[in-house]
This record gives sequence, C-alpha cells and structure tokens, in this order.
Amino acid sequence: MIRSLHRWPGLIAAAFLILLAVTGTALSVFPALETVTTSQASAQQNVAELAAMVQAQHPSVEQIKRAPTGKITAWWFDGNTAASAVVDPATGKDAGSTDPNRLEQWLINLHRSLFLNDNGRMVTAVAALSMLVLSVSGGLLVMRRVGGWRRWFARLRGPWEGRIHSEMARLAVPFLLISAVTALWMTASTFSLLPDDSAYASFPSQTSGQTGFDVAQMAGLQSLPVSQLRDLTFPAAGDATDVFTLTTDRGMGYLDQGTGAMLAWSDNGPWAQVGEWIYLLHTGQGAAIWGLLLGLMALSIPALAITGALSWAKARRGRPALRGMAAASKAQTLILVGSEGGSTWGFATTLAKNLQTAGQSVHMAALNSFAPERYRHAERIVVMTATWGEGTAPSSAKRALERLAEASPTVPMTVLGFGDSSFPDFCGFATSFETAARAKGWDLILPEQRIDRGSPQEFARWGQAFGAKIGLALELHHQPSAPKAQALSLLSRRDYGEAVQAPAAILRFALPKTSLWARLIGRGMRFQAGDLLGIVPQGARIPRYYSLASASANGFVEIVARKHPGGLCSGQLMALQPGDSVQAFLRPNPDFHPDRGTTPLILIGAGTGIGPLAGFIRNQGNRRPLHLWFGARHPDTDLFYGQELAEWSENGQLAGLTTAFSRSGKRHYVQDALRQDGEALRELIQLGARIMVCGGRDMATGVQQALTEVLAPLGLTAANLKSEGRYAEDVY
Repeated sequence: MIRSLHRWPGLIAAAFLILLAVTGTALSVFPALETVTTSQASAQQNVAELAAMVQAQHPSVEQIKRAPTGKITAWWFDGNTAASAVVDPATGKDAGSTDPNRLEQWLINLHRSLFLNDNGRMVTAVAALSMLVLSVSGGLLVMRRVGGWRRWFARLRGPWEGRIHSEMARLAVPFLLISAVTALWMTASTFSLLPDDSAYASFPSQTSGQTGFDVAQMAGLQSLPVSQLRDLTFPAAGDATDVFTLTTDRGMGYLDQGTGAMLAWSDNGPWAQVGEWIYLLHTGQGAAIWGLLLGLMALSIPALAITGALSWAKARRGRPALRGMAAASKAQTLILVGSEGGSTWGFATTLAKNLQTAGQSVHMAALNSFAPERYRHAERIVVMTATWGEGTAPSSAKRALERLAEASPTVPMTVLGFGDSSFPDFCGFATSFETAARAKGWDLILPEQRIDRGSPQEFARWGQAFGAKIGLALELHHQPSAPKAQALSLLSRRDYGEAVQAPAAILRFALPKTSLWARLIGRGMRFQAGDLLGIVPQGARIPRYYSLASASANGFVEIVARKHPGGLCSGQLMALQPGDSVQAFLRPNPDFHPDRGTTPLILIGAGTGIGPLAGFIRNQGNRRPLHLWFGARHPDTDLFYGQELAEWSENGQLAGLTTAFSRSGKRHYVQDALRQDGEALRELIQLGARIMVCGGRDMATGVQQALTEVLAPLGLTAANLKSEGRYAEDVY
C-alpha cells in the first residue's frame, strides 16, 4: 500500500514536480540576492527615525514599506507624478529603483499558477499534494528499509538506483514535507479556505482634528524597531480627519496625525501568525539562508524522479509479465515470489500459466507483498523463494517473515524452495518461512519441497504432486531462460599455480561498449568490486559466478579463476587467450561491499578469494586503513597480485600485509596467521574495524573459529560482529 502510494503519484506528477522544483530553486536565489544587495536597518533603529528621514527627503511621502528581506521602499508624489524608490535606512535617501525584476516575476507566475491564474493554482496545488504524499510515503519506506527512525542514517545497501534514491530522500524528505505543506496552506489561503483572523482595526470615528505632529516624536513609532515594520501609510495632505496607518508583523492600527497617539490597534490572530511563518518557510523571504537550503533540497526532486523511475523500470524488467493476471483480491491462487537474480520468477510464471490453462485465476507478486487479509477469494497461497547468502531472504522477500508474523492463518499454503545443495544453508530461507508458517497455524498443502540448482525435472515432479493435492493435472515443463549476457573480450591474463598443479589466472576483460542512453537508464555495465560476474559456459544453461576484482570506474572487468578438475566453466576460462570472448552478465552483491566509513577494514582471503579484496584495496585509496591477511600455496607460484600488493604497501593504500603459505616450508594457513596476530587484531576491532572474508567454505569456517579465539578476551565472537554488520563473507 505504502509503496503504491509512493510510486504512482511520483510517476504521474513527475513533470509538474520537476517544474515546480526547478522554478522554486531559481526563486530561492532572489531573496538571498536582495538581502545581500540591500542596505539593512540597524537593530537599534526605530520606525520614527526612518519615517522622519524619508519625510525630510520627500515631504509628500505617502507610504513606506519594508519587505521581509529588509528592503525598504517609499512612495510619494512629485507634483502630480507618482514616484518611488528603494530607500537607504541609514540616511533615508534614495538607493535604487523599484522596477520589478522581470525574470523573477515571470518565474513567480510560472511557479504559482503556470500562467493559468486560478486553474493553474489548482494544478500546482495538486502537484504539492502529490509531493506531500510522496514525502510521507517515502519517509515511511526509508524507515522500513533502515529499521526505524532511530536508524534514519544507517548504512544502505542494494542496487545503485535504489540506494542513491534513498540516500537523497533521507536528506530531502524533511524539507520537501515543509515545502508541500506550506504550498498547500498558501493555496488554501488564496482560495479563502482557511479562517482569516488578520488584524483589522476599525477606522477611528474621532480624531484630534489637528495636523503636523512631528513623526519623529510619535511614541508608537519610537518603540517599534524597523525590523518589525510592514507598512506605514501617511495621512492625505490637507485632510485633518485622516490618520497614519501602521502595519507590523504583529498587527495593525491607526495613529493621530496631530498628537501621535495610537487611536486604535488590532493584533493578528493565531491563523494570521501561522500564515506569516508559512510564508517565510515556503519562500525564504526574511530568511535567506533557509531559502537557499530549501531551494537546494528542491533540486533533489529531479534526481529522485530519475532514480525512482529507474528503480521502478528495473523492477518491472525483473518480473515476467503474466497475461490475464487477476487482482490479488480476486485470484484463486496467489503465487508469491522471493528472488534475487530473477530465475525464480521464471518458474513462478510457468506455474501461473499452467494454473490459468486449468481454469484458475492467478495473481503473482513479490513475497514482500504478503498480505492474506487482501486475498478475499483465494483458495491457496504458493510461496516460491530462493535463499540468498548465508540462509537470508532475497531482496524481494526481506520483509516476508515480519508480515507473516503479523498475519492470521487463512487459506492453505505451500512453500517451494530454490537453491544450491552445495551450500550448507540450502533453501534456508524457504525452511525458515515454512517453520514460521507452521508455528502460526497455517495448513500446509505439501511439506516444504526444494529445487536444486534450478532443476526442471524436480520442478515438474513437484508440480505433479501439488496438482494432485489441489485436484488439477499440472504438467510443468519449465525451460529456464538463459540470462541476458554480453560478450566480454579478454584483454590480458596472468597465470599462476602451474608448478603446484593448481592452474589459475587473473583474467582482465574489456568493458562492452554501451550508448549514453543505455547508461542513463541503467542498462550500462555498472558494478563494484565484490559484485558477481555470471559466466554462461558453452554447452550449459546455468551460469557460474565469480567475484569481481574491479569496479566499472576502473575501466575493465577482472576476475581471478582457478581450474577445477572436470570443471566446465573453469576449463573454458583457463583456455581463453587475449581476443577471445565469453558470455557474461552482472549480479549485484551488495552485502559484500565495503562501507563508507573511515574505521579500519580487515580483509581476509585465501587463493582466488583475493580477487574482490584486491579490488577493495585498489579503489579505497588512502581513505581508511586497510589490513590484509592472505593465504596461498606458495609465494613463487600463486601469490596473486604480488607486485600490486608491494606497491600498495609502499604507497600507503595497504596499511598492513600478512601472508601465509601452505606449500612453503611449514604448513601455514591464513587462520594460523590470524592467531599469531591476535593482539593487533584486537586493537583494530576496538577501533571499530570491519572484517571482510572471501574464499572457500572450509577456509571461512577456519577463519571464524580463529577469530572467535582471538576475540575471546574482548567478549566477542565472529557471530557477534556479524550481527552488528561488522563481518561479511563471500564464500564459495
């Protein structure tokens, strides 16, 4: 619901909001310029002094006005000709022309009403209402993403479009809320939709009938600082019944021109006082720095519109379209999908189409949208989810367990897990979801089933069992679609490990050429060290993943690969020569990126696990201390990045380097080196260091054990650090 409230007003009103933002930013400059270029009255100067000086310069003065920026303007008659000028408050002399800035007036008319008068004001009010909805819903989405308002500035992860969108929103939302609310208030005031309790003093029925009292001696003006003046209108010459009319930021009243006495006074009511603040907050008139800040934040609207649209488009591309899909409230079968790379959506689509053929109405959505109270005609819920990382939820299912905990059991459910049985947490999230569903009392159509490595055969067998349970004959012939890959041409290779019968290489590929438009809409190759490169080997449909040792800013794609006995992909990679190409695609790995802090970073890796760690060192510069513990077989045969490591240590990019070799003299593994350097590690951890580990699963387990031993004097374990977000792994 919140996401829909955020998405559709943004997409529909984007053009108007961008127009209002750009014009609002431009208008925010004028009050600041006027404040800087206009002579300001001193804090001690009162209105009586100012009025006397202006009257001395222009005896026929009719009116003196002070703008919120401090600019003072006087109007008078020179004979029969009306005249006006900006006044220097220090001398009362003319200091400039009152001719309006044509560009400013044009921008004001465009910003307020699109040159369409009342109709235009209604359009801009609708745009302001859209911005209010977007700001509120956006703030709620940010809080949901980071875990509450107390973590408003917590670290964000995920694809760059969504991350940048949320980063800007965190800064801009409070300002955009103020802009939207004040704009709506001012529009309502324009159309007389708000109470008007502005000061209104009745014109005095009796005056002294005298004239000529010295304006400089009027007590009511002597006690009034110039900073509080809004307007002072002089009595008409020769009319003894006329009076001075005084308007301030507090109210308005009348002064006798013959005695200087205050004849009548009326204070502004609370609505008028709030209106004064609303005007200041929206325009910056009277608070130049605030106006500039508000204008700067308004520039976030075009950027938010672009990144929001890119995120929406990317999400749409990642979900297969299903013709004839029923609304969630009308579907008989709900298929809810948890997917990271997108392959699970393909299986879900195959099931959905078969159910439609069998006469079922089907709704398919992300598992994050789990809301059984909306499924009014549902007969069953099918949960199809992959598992990401160490048994965690994929991106489209991160809130699913929370939603399940809040829901009451309704129709029967079944859970189908997708994963890789070579990982210890095979289908771990699917298991967690089913366990939680059982605990809540949901009826399960089938016990949890698992699909290993996207097996079409296992999926077909599950479909037959599921169909039998619900009384439908389902034949699920799923053909996984090959990932959309690009050809990467090999630029160079550096070979290692031949002497120890473990051939490996650092492979550097050229970036594919993409158009500017493709890069702008997010279809260019953007990646960071630690992301994954999926390579589709010839003769296979299932990709293999390699951690990237480079970022797109480096201008190349680099991985470290080792040849495995009988390995189809690794064998093809190790046979590549410069100029040869492979089909590959990118997969974000946001949980294995360095944070943007300045605390030390501890990098631990072995073998080809050095790849992303080398990428981190290459791209972090000297922003933070980096300490690397690296294990390999032999220093002469497979010390990956040996030359670069020496250079990085020399120029300060690498604050500490420790190596361990298992085939050189005494067997020495990286976990042994960690135990030996326990004191140094404890000092780094006490400084707030974060740990990143990359390599084989056995090595990662040994590293966790070693660190738990090392950190025991501090009362910490690797698990503690992981729960605090200070320990990340990329394990294969």
